[in-house]
Parts: sequence; structure tokens; C-alpha cells
Amino acid sequence: MVTGPKSSFGWVVHLSVVVFVALWMLPTVGLLVSSFRDKDQISVSGWWTALSTSSQNLVFRAPAGDGEEVVNGRYVLKGSVLDGASGQVSAFGFSSREPAAFAPGTVADLKDGVTLTVAGDGAFELSGPASFAEGRGQRIFYTAEVPPRFTLENYRNVLTASGLGRSFLNSMTVAIPSTVIPILIAAFAAYALAWMPFPGRSLMIAAVVGLLVVPLQMSLIPLLKIYNSVGQALGFDPKSYIGIWLAHTGFGLPLAIYLLRNYMAGLPREVMESARLDGATDFQIFTRIVLPLSFPALASFAIFQFLWTWNDLLVALVFLGPQDDKLVLTGRLVNLLGSRGGDWDILAASAFVSIAVPVLVFFAMQKFLVRGLLAGSVKGG
Repeated sequence: MVTGPKSSFGWVVHLSVVVFVALWMLPTVGLLVSSFRDKDQISVSGWWTALSTSSQNLVFRAPAGDGEEVVNGRYVLKGSVLDGASGQVSAFGFSSREPAAFAPGTVADLKDGVTLTVAGDGAFELSGPASFAEGRGQRIFYTAEVPPRFTLENYRNVLTASGLGRSFLNSMTVAIPSTVIPILIAAFAAYALAWMPFPGRSLMIAAVVGLLVVPLQMSLIPLLKIYNSVGQALGFDPKSYIGIWLAHTGFGLPLAIYLLRNYMAGLPREVMESARLDGATDFQIFTRIVLPLSFPALASFAIFQFLWTWNDLLVALVFLGPQDDKLVLTGRLVNLLGSRGGDWDILAASAFVSIAVPVLVFFAMQKFLVRGLLAGSVKGG
């Protein structure tokens, strides 16, 4: 066997692959680190500073008279702005316009005889001639050097959210049938387009390829109108799982048929002809020969279809609605962020909770993915 000289640029190729993989993984790593950081640190510094001390401008509201004492005729309220957390206060203030007006240990004169002082360790003392029990409590603005802090609170908030378990089951109810049904239909159609000659087969293959470029958003509303009309005529609830199963099946069939047809068309013709000579019917050839040999393609499509249906929110909202008892996992996690996105700090944790099942499915079937994607690309002579 004659081999050519080994390329001297092989190390460049390997280095390029490493760089591209690192760049591809960088956002995921950042999301993972952010999911374990608290809200204050996420808001003031990037995930790459998670292991370093950060300077944060924070605000603390003193409890309204809770624990105050009377000393020499003045009401004194003591506590800590750090609220048990570690850190070092570098400046403080009592107004949002001047949050760092005073150095630690300085006595700040508020008004009406009220004074405030904050020590470097976060301990504060609020003193005044009248009780602090009235009102909402004095706001104390301060700047602190906070060491790295990691917490599981974000995941705890997500996993203990009301209705999360129900939404998880709803997503499974949507994703599993929406993956199995198009595979069953596409497998029969792909075999017919690959091995059963009939008039108009080339046109049907061209139509399948053309449907691959049709945007989901373009056909979603017309499909919903047709489905609602049929549902009213037949007398069943339009906001049922049947509708979303049919929708996902229709949107997934073009890719499934295209992928499976390419794979089945690349199977050895001699095997099919031998089976026909032995008296096997098309159905027997399909179930006993083609399906077992096509498992890599079936598995690769199952991965794509499951990922799509599991992470889908648009189709689920259109065909199931926003009802709490039918809300899928992605919809539940979006609701956790609040109507105005006020709880955005749990976004990273929500992302990893939502992708847990797809990741397990992917790693369980990844060995079939490449074989299925390369289906029909190389044929023996």
C-alpha cells in the first residue's frame, strides 16, 4: 500500500478543532456558572469573574422598629446591612443620588435628629429621638467588596415552583407521541418513495424537499383554523393533546421522510431482490429487513424531533393554550420569570432544568446520530 507524505499542517487542523469546540462550549459554561451565582453578583459582574471578589452597590432596608432599644432617651436600632453574608463595606449613604457619600464609621446626619453609621464589617446603628416603628424602614445604600458566593437557591426556586411536576408530565405527554407518530408514518412513506415504483414518485420526492423550507410560522395559523373547524364539526375539544400531536407530526414529516428515504435508498439492492425471489411481500421486506437496517436513521430523527417538541413553546401555546393544567415545562419556566421579567436571575437554572431530559436522550442515542446524518451520502459502486 502506497501512502502519501503526512501533512505538516495536521496540528493546525487539530488546534482549529479545539478552538472551535471551546468557542462553542463557552456560552454553555457561562450559563452553568451563572446558574450557581446569586442575584446580586449576576447583576454586577460577568460569569468569568465568579472566582474573584466583586464590588457591588447594594441597598438594605432597616426593619421598622424591630429590635430597637432606648438608650439615653434616644431610640437605637442596630443590625447588619450584610444580613449574615460575608463582605467588607467600603462606603455607604442614605440617598439613591449619593449611595457612597460616607466612609465606613462616619456618622451621617439624616434629618430631624436622626443619625446613621455603618461600620466596615456591615454593622449599622440608626439613632433618633422617635421610634422607628412607623413607616417602611430606613433604606441604607452601601458599596461592599463581596467574595465569591455560590448557591443552590436558583435551582431550589425552580424545582420547588408550583405546578412544575405537572408541566413536566405535560411536556412528556406532548413530546413522546409527537416523536413516535411521525417516525411511524415517515418510515412507511420513505420505503415507498425509495423502493416502490409508482407514477408521480419523483414529484412527491420534490414536494417533500420543498416542504423542508416552509417556515412553521407561515402555516401555523391556517393549520389552527382548519383544525378548529374540523374539531367543531366532530364535536371534540380543540384544546386537546390530539391537536398538538397532529401539528408536530405535520411539521416533522418532511424532514423525517427526506432523512429516512435517503437512508433506505442506500441499502443494498441485492438484499431486496433476494427477499422478493423468496416470496417476501413489500410489507415483510419493510418490517423484517428495512426497519432493522434503518435504525440509525430512525434514531437520529428521533433525537431531532424530541429536542424540538420538548423545547417548543409556540406550538404548545397555540394548540393547548395557556391553561395551567396543560402548560408545558417551557411555559412554566417562562412564567417563573414574572410578567415583567423581574426574576430573571433564575433564567440560567431554568435553562439547565429544561435541557436535562434532552441531554439524556441525546447521549443515549448519540452513536446513531452521525450514521443517520450521513445516510445515503456514500454508495458502493
